[in-house]
Parts: sequence; structure tokens; C-alpha cells
Amino acid sequence: MGDWLQRHRRSLLFMLLVLVLAGLLVALKMPVALFPDITFPRIVVSADSGNMPIGQTQVAVTRPLEQALRAVPGVQRIRSTTARGAAEISVQFAWGTDMTSALLQAESAVNQVLPKLPPDTRFSARRMDPTVFPILGLSLTSDRLDPVALRHYAYYDLRPLLLAVHGVAQVDIQGGGQAEYQVIVDPMRLQSYGLSLADVESALANSNIITAVGRLQRHYRLYQILSESPLKNARDIGHTILKTGADGVVDLSDVAQIRPGTVPQWTTVTANGKPAVLVNIKQQIGANTVAIDHAIRTMLRREAGSIPAGVKISTWYDQSQLITAAASSVRDAIFIGAALAALVLLAFLRNLRLTFIVAIVLPSVLLASVVILYVFHQSFNIMTLGGMAAAVGLVVDDAVVMLEHIMQRISEHPGERVSVLHSALEMSKPLAGSSAATIIIFAPLAFLSGVTGAFFQALAISISAALIISFLVAYLAVPLLADALLTSRDAERAERSGRLLGWTSLHYGQVLGKLLRRPILLVPILCAFLALGGWSYTQVGSGFMPSMDEGGFVLDYKAAPGTSLAETDRLLDQVQQILAKTPEVASYSRRTGLQLGGGITEANTGDFFIRLKSHRRRNIWQVMQSVRGQIHTQVPGLRVETGQLMEDLIGDLTAVPQPIEIKVFGANPRMLEKVAGQVARRIGKVSGVAEVFDGVTIAGDAVDIRVDPVKAALAGMTPGQVTAQLQGLMEGRVVSLIPQGQEMVGVRVRAPHDLWNGIRRLRQLPIVAPDGHYLTLGQVARIQIKAGQAELQAENLKPMVAVTARIEGRAMSTVMGEVEARLAHLSLPQGVYLQYGGLYREQQKAMHELALVLLAAILLVAVLLLFLYERFTIVLSILATALLALGSVFIGLWITGTQRNITAMIGITMIVGIVTETAIFFFAEAQNSDVSELVRAGRARLRPVLMTAIIAILALMPLAMGLGAGAEMQAPLAIAIISGLLAELPLVLVVMPGVYAVLEGFSRRMARRPVEKS
Repeated sequence: MGDWLQRHRRSLLFMLLVLVLAGLLVALKMPVALFPDITFPRIVVSADSGNMPIGQTQVAVTRPLEQALRAVPGVQRIRSTTARGAAEISVQFAWGTDMTSALLQAESAVNQVLPKLPPDTRFSARRMDPTVFPILGLSLTSDRLDPVALRHYAYYDLRPLLLAVHGVAQVDIQGGGQAEYQVIVDPMRLQSYGLSLADVESALANSNIITAVGRLQRHYRLYQILSESPLKNARDIGHTILKTGADGVVDLSDVAQIRPGTVPQWTTVTANGKPAVLVNIKQQIGANTVAIDHAIRTMLRREAGSIPAGVKISTWYDQSQLITAAASSVRDAIFIGAALAALVLLAFLRNLRLTFIVAIVLPSVLLASVVILYVFHQSFNIMTLGGMAAAVGLVVDDAVVMLEHIMQRISEHPGERVSVLHSALEMSKPLAGSSAATIIIFAPLAFLSGVTGAFFQALAISISAALIISFLVAYLAVPLLADALLTSRDAERAERSGRLLGWTSLHYGQVLGKLLRRPILLVPILCAFLALGGWSYTQVGSGFMPSMDEGGFVLDYKAAPGTSLAETDRLLDQVQQILAKTPEVASYSRRTGLQLGGGITEANTGDFFIRLKSHRRRNIWQVMQSVRGQIHTQVPGLRVETGQLMEDLIGDLTAVPQPIEIKVFGANPRMLEKVAGQVARRIGKVSGVAEVFDGVTIAGDAVDIRVDPVKAALAGMTPGQVTAQLQGLMEGRVVSLIPQGQEMVGVRVRAPHDLWNGIRRLRQLPIVAPDGHYLTLGQVARIQIKAGQAELQAENLKPMVAVTARIEGRAMSTVMGEVEARLAHLSLPQGVYLQYGGLYREQQKAMHELALVLLAAILLVAVLLLFLYERFTIVLSILATALLALGSVFIGLWITGTQRNITAMIGITMIVGIVTETAIFFFAEAQNSDVSELVRAGRARLRPVLMTAIIAILALMPLAMGLGAGAEMQAPLAIAIISGLLAELPLVLVVMPGVYAVLEGFSRRMARRPVEKS
């Protein structure tokens, strides 16, 4: 093998160079995103049937849709919310489901039941994936243009430019106004001419005609025959003929006012307190977020001259900033770790050539591993970049171990020519075994499901790719580089221990010898490790995903049920004043009657997105708490919830938006509301529980018009005819469209608002009978105020109310333990029961799966060790050492105040492989279990173990400290590994040889016993 390496050294090094160059090329092409590309198994179906009562909507719309969607193959759970005339149904599938096929099947199921739903019911179905939220949000404000002109520019000029950018999937426009012509008819004048509202609508529809009526072929040419009488402006509309007779012509201007107006809307959009138009840019799945942002900004600079005077375009949200900052912080962590590793190598080896070899190996391995990421269709995101940063220490470890072994073999034969390549081959078995030990622990991660599996499979692929390339480089390239660059003098200098290291090695050998001769001395050490580790485990709370400062947050708000849009605006003006006075706030945008992620909304609900300054005194959680507290004290009647956008995004995508969710099931909605209130009051008293919501959403009050069929019949009408006239008079109807430039402007016919802007006037609203005589609405209908109804929720067709809350300042496991204790004694009515959902349920599921992953990793490592050594004494001593190191991880988490979340659990799993790797190299040195041999092996491995542990710790330190945006996501992982590495030193160098010696002695005694008996 050594001769083969020598013959092919040029081709192997050139192949490595090609692989590195390929990695560099691929790195420039790989998409850049915040999180891995994840297909979430959820579809949301929204249906709109007009303004029906909630109870009727549930029976006529929600239930048929639920039953139809429940029959779609693969559905696991269905959850619905029913409001006035609207329903939203969330359909959950199993992870791994083909969601394109699932969406088509869901749409087919809805279309089959659509004819049975109320007339004019409209529906939409959409997959819930990260593209439902914008990656870039622009706000347009102007002191010169009115809302109509501002929206016109955004929709017809700016939007096409944005859609032309590669990777942009959708551009949504919110806010502004849409132009229309309003024909405000006077019913009394209509009556005086013997006309009705239907006559006006028919005349307008028949007067605005552009229709092809035929074709004419003449003299070798084909002509299309058009019949045209188009309306072009308000003047043409006013001259529309309604009636002719002996007394002359009656046109529309005789009975109505015609004026330009805007389409009625019950929403408000602002940016930094000013009326605005928001442009929400969404990307295609798998697109490069950073590249899209760069292309859009380049386009805006190029088109700056075409932007209307007075229009200001600002950014209210930019996901690429977080991605770039996170990538930069991870990049810096890699560079800092690499620099610290080089300093450690230089301090230990005191040789620039050795340090240079490692300096070449590290970037080469990381770049080459990018090729594997590309093959697995990964992107550069927080998880893959974090995995590369976490692998820095392990990559350096392989190279250092190989160089250390080569230097040792050269120094053992001073003055002789030693074959470097043959010496390197002696390490092939331990190097392959150690690399396999850290790679196979990631194999069980492939079986993780849910958000945990989706996120951390990308991390596992990233680390595994780096370790695979690292092994190949350490096995093939490092010996070749050492053979070309190193001399026997370098080896002698490298092997010559410094004064401090020599003193440490001498005393370490003395201590280890005493412990091996008197193994009983290990018992206090083992007991101390076990006791402290076990106690720390009880003190460390558990959580779900690590918290991350995204630089901005969403503030959802809800005014009292039935609050008008004007009153909601007044309340929100106070909120905007609070935000304007908060020094950390850079900008904000507001939606009222709308939401970032869509969903059922009323005029009293909406959200803010608040972007913070990059340099600020307080962190994002302190700012959120401060803003929420000020709103609570200064704006009574407004309920608010705060959360970061990615946190809300993941919650919306998984249908578990809150950490705490207690679902109350039962048959009686009124009873459920009562029990939900009791649950909310109880959990609200638990420390750390914030933003408690009892789950009951009351729709606003309604004016209930009940048409009396008998009275209507006496007037020659049906209730349907009365209702149709009411809709035409009040809401109005768009009866014709007039082309103006790039858009079609509607012509809306309605009555003056003064006729029906109060209950008293509503009763006097004139209704025309079929025979032409007029009567008031009060003559055929009873009009009364009806109190608002609660929106209805259901899960798997069972009525349900979900009580939700957030957690602040405490671990999820601790808070939920107290919540469960408080609710355990709650007296529930018959047929009512509770279930826990939300992120807590996801966390419990994830922790259970990760515990199985840890167990599977330990078993796989045991199989590998048996394959390598075929001795249970070695296997048991290594596994015992690894398990003891796990206890130290909990000590580290407890000292740093870090929760045992899913990121930390991945670090705990990795410690098993890291400790096993170091132990394999120890046993590669030890030839037998004699005390002298174990002491010699320990002293021989002391320097490389110290070097690799210190390098790995320093390489992970920037991540552990959470330096930079996005680093908080990997901080628990880094803290867990560092804690295990700190314990690895005494465990592998002191405890493991003692355990091995004891097990070997016990094994020999057991082997002699049958011989003695015979």
C-alpha cells in the first residue's frame, strides 16, 4: 500500500486539488437560505360563503369540507376554525408525504363537495411551506400620490419588475386603494320616474358593450365585425339612458350622482405610522434568498429614475440580512477556530511545517465536503454551516493524529531513513475505526421525524460529509504531504517535549500507575462523576428549539369584539407612538384586517412587524417584553402577542403556533368556553407563563334583519328578493367594467350611506315591489342588534377550544410540569377532557425520538468496537467512559444555564462518538493490559489527546458563546461537546485504563476458574 501511495502521489494530490476546486465552484452555485429546504406536511383550505351566521357556516360549509378532506389518503389530523361566512381547515399529513399529490387530492375532494355548499362559495387550497412568508418586504409611502395612484404604481409598474427577478415566485400587494366609479342612486328620484335599482344596473350593463358579432370576408381579406358602445368616463356613465317616453329621456345623471371613488375595504396598512402600500416578495422553493435580495436591490437602483417623484421605497423586512449575518458569524467561527487550532499546534509541536500541513488540510476538507452537500441537494443555511463549524475540531483531530504518529515513528529511528508512508499505514485501522465511530452515530438521525428530523438531518449530513472527506485526506493526503515536506530534524524537534509538557507527562504517569495498582481509588472518582452528573440532569430544564435573535419580531393584536376599523386605528395610533419612542426600533409596518401569513381576520385584528436596529442596548426578548408591557398599561382593551417571525413561521407551518396549548374537547361549545376560561385563569398564575389566551374569539355584533315571509308575500315579494335589494342598496354591485390604461375600473351602483347608517334609518330604507310601489324595510322585516358569536373550532371533527400561552424566562419542562399540576385538580364536566398540544407536545415527541437515537448510537458504536477488537473488556471500558462523559454534559449545561433542547441532545449524541474516537487511538497504542504498558500508552497519547481536545474546544468556543446572528441555534450543541471534551481528558487518560485493567483482571480470573475446577 505504501509503495502504491508513493507511485500515485501526484495523481492523489491532484485529485484532492480537483475536489477542492469543485467544492469552491459548487459553493458559488449553492442556494443560500435561513433554514434547510423542508417540505411541511400541511395544507390549508380556506372557504368564503359571504356573511352567514357562524352556526350556519359550520353546518353548511365547514362540516362538509371536513368530511370530504378526511377521506383524502394520508390525512392524520384535521383542524378547523369557523367564522361568519368563512372557514379555515388545516389538514395534517405524515412527514414524507408527496405534498404536490396531496394538494391535488385535497382540491379534488373540495371540488366534489362544492356543488352542495351555499351558492357563490369560493375556496382556495395552499401548501404550507416556508415560501408562504415573504423573504423581502418593501413599503411605499408618498406625500404626493394618493393611495390609489400609489397602489397603481406598485401593482402595475413595480410588481412586473419584481416578478421578472429569477427566483421570485409571488409578489403580493397590500394597502392603498383601487379606483372605481360610484353611482349613488337616490331611491326617491327613481320612484318618481317609475324606475328601480335593477333598471339602473341593467342599463349600465347594456350600455358598456364591446362585442364581436361576426366576420366578413371580402377581397381576399377577413374582417372581424365589432359592435361597440363603450363607456369611458364619469360623463359617459351619467349619459346612460334609463328610460324614454313622451316626456323625454331619463338618463342616469337625473337619478344619481356619479363620482370617482375607491373599492370599499375594511383594512388599513401603514409603515412607520404613515399610510403605505406594502410589497411582499415570496421566493420559489429552493431559490437563493441572498441572490434574490441582491438582484432586487440592483434592479431598484437601476430603475430609480422611473420611480414617481415623492415615492419613498423602504425595507420593512429583509430575511437575507439575517441569513448573511448568520453565515458570516458561522464563517467567522470557522476562521477563529482554525486560527486558534494553528496556534495550539504551534505551541505543542513548535514546527511551522507541521502547522502548515494542518492549515492546508482544514480548508481543503471543508471545501471538498461542500460537493457532498451539493449531491444531497442541501443549501448553505444555519444548520449546514453550523455543522461545518462544529466539525472543525474533528477535522483537525484526524490530521493531528496522523502527523503525531508519523513524527513518533521517525523519531524512534534517529539518523535513519524511515518510510513515512509505511508508518502512516500503521494508523489505517484506528483512523478508520475512529472516523467510523463519529460518523455512524448520525445514522439513526435519518429516522427522526417532524421538525427535529427535518432540521438536524441537514446538520448530520454536513458533519458526516466533513468527517468522510477528513478521513480520506488524513489517510491519503497528509502522509504524502508529510513525506514531501518533513525531515527527521522536524520529527526530532516535534517529539522533544517542552518543560511543562514533560513535567505533566511524568506526573501523569506516576498518578496513572498508582491508580492502576490500586483500582479501588477509582471508585470515589466514578461516584463523584455519577452523582454530580445525575444531580445536574435534574437541574437542567428541557426546551424545544434554541432561541435566536432574528433582529425583528411580529406583534399580533386584537381589539375587543366588534370594534370598528376607525376605533381600532385609534388604539393602534397609541401603539405606534410607543414603538416610535422605543430606541431599539428601526422601522415597523402594520396590517389591520390582514395578516402576514393569511388566515381569517376581522377589522379589529392584525399585526405589526417591528424591525430592530443592529446595534442596541437590549436584546430582542427584553424589547418584546418592554413593548408588550407598555401596551398592556397604556392601551387597555388591546390584547397583544409577540414572537419572532421565524418562530411564528415554524409554528404556522406545523400548526403548533404556541409553546403551551391545552385543547379542551367536548360536545357543548358553551361548556367548552367556560372550561377554557377556567384553564386560562389557572395557568396564568404559573411563573413564566405569558400572553395567555382562552381560545375564545368573539366575532363582532351583527344587525340581524329577519324578513317576515308573510308580510313580504303580501307586498308581492319573497325574502330572497328583499335581500337582493338590500345587498344592492347597501354594499352595492359592480355592474360593469371600464378599461382605463392597464386596469379595469369597476362601476358600482349603491344607495347613499345616509339612508342606512343607523338602525332607525335602516327601518326606513325604501324597497321597491314588483308592481312598482315602494315600501320601507321595516314594513316587511324585524331589525335588531345581535350579540357577537364565538368562532367555532374543531379537531378531527370534535368540537374543541384551544387555550394557548407563551413561555418566558423559564424552561419549558419546568413550566409545563407546574401547568399540569395545576390542571390535575380541575373538576371537568362529564364528557369534557383535556389534551396537551403546541410545541410542548412536539418537544416531548422529539425528546423521545432523540433518546432512541442516543441508544441506537451507543449500540452501533458497540458493534463497531466489537468488530475492531473482538474483546468485550475493551468495548465495555470504552462505552463506560463514553457514558460517564454524558454526565459531564449535563454539568456543563447546568453551569451555563442552557436548556436540554434538541440541539443539545445532538451534541450529547456526538460526545459518544468523540470519546470513542479518542479511546480507539489509546487502544491502538496499548499492546496489553499490563500496568507498565498502559502507563506507556497513556504517556504516548497524552500530547495528542491534549492537543486535539484543546483544538476542538477552542474551535467550538465562538459557537458556544453565541457570537453573531444565528449562532444561538448551535450554542447548546457546542456547549454540550465542550463539556464532554473537558471530561474526556481525565476519563480517557485515567479512568478508562483503570476500568480496562479491572475488567481484564476479572476476565482472566473467570477464565482460570473452569481450569482450576477441572
